[in-house]
Amino acid sequence: MGYTPRLKEEYKSRVINALTDEFGYNNVMQVPKLEKIVVSRGVGSAVADKKLIEYSVDELTKITGQKAVATISKKDVATFKLRKGMPIGAKVTLRGERMYEFLDRLITSALPRVRDFNGINATGFDGRGNYSLGVTEQIIFPEIDIDKVKKIEGMNITFITSAETDQEAKSLLTQLGLPFKKN
Repeated sequence: MGYTPRLKEEYKSRVINALTDEFGYNNVMQVPKLEKIVVSRGVGSAVADKKLIEYSVDELTKITGQKAVATISKKDVATFKLRKGMPIGAKVTLRGERMYEFLDRLITSALPRVRDFNGINATGFDGRGNYSLGVTEQIIFPEIDIDKVKKIEGMNITFITSAETDQEAKSLLTQLGLPFKKN
């Protein structure tokens, strides 16, 4: 049989049982699961310099291991000198094996490299079981060569789960290894 990511194995073997015990699910299909991870970055200064979009797409591709796409503006905004259809950011949607691999690298190697790190805030839930996390520097990822970075930029990482409530989603993400702050 082929390779399966460590976190996917852990989800099947340990996390499903732990969540079933905690919330009392009757069926395995009721247990929430991680559906996808979206890594995105807005590049506001790309209005003046088109090369910045290419750098962002390349960086997100290196970080996630999947080709990133440029996002385009949906409408004109005169104050920002923005026209409809101009590229203004980059994003990647990860599913399946790549999603678990990225999550594993985020937890084990990237988050510990954040300066003064003592956990991530648990306030990023949206009420429907999804969690958003902001990363201020892309250099926390080992795939990025610090010497070749043009500008330090952050990114948003959104975890989309099948959970109905934020409590279930937080429990799922905690079981998968996300280090939430203790309040």
